[in-house]
Amino acid sequence: PFLEYIRAPGGLDKVVLRGRRSCSVEIRLFGGQVTSWKNDHGEELLFVSSKAIKPPKPFRGGIPICFPQFGTQGNLEQHGFARNRLWAIDDNPPPLPVNPAIKAFVDLILKPSEDDLKMWPHSFEFRLRIALGAGGDLSLTSRIRNTNTDGRPFSYTFAFHTYFSVSDIR
Repeated sequence: PFLEYIRAPGGLDKVVLRGRRSCSVEIRLFGGQVTSWKNDHGEELLFVSSKAIKPPKPFRGGIPICFPQFGTQGNLEQHGFARNRLWAIDDNPPPLPVNPAIKAFVDLILKPSEDDLKMWPHSFEFRLRIALGAGGDLSLTSRIRNTNTDGRPFSYTFAFHTYFSVSDIR
């Protein structure tokens, strides 16, 4: 199968996308975060620290989602709260343009909790498509929608904070 859902203890459920040969992508629902991306040769392309891989702490490594703020550029915790929340699989995403190169994908969604709205009083839907192409290419497509009932605008910052695996940190 190109898509596999794996239940794991301690909030570590994940989705695995598989491509041809040995390429794959693992996505943790906690944080909506890619934590592994392997090429056709099974080589890991992302770094994940062995020190922080248990909720409620964010994963250190992979591709964390920084939202609704990046760094300390606001009043929230560093990089916002999206990387510390449980995302859901989005079974009814709005359509995206068809890309025949995509072989497997999963759509995730994050909506604010009551606690989130107390810290950051803006209603939103954050939709994230994570896709694996035929050649092992990885793409992440974000769509953030204002769902405030009064139409009140809000500002935010956002980033994919990618940790690539490198042979020499220098």
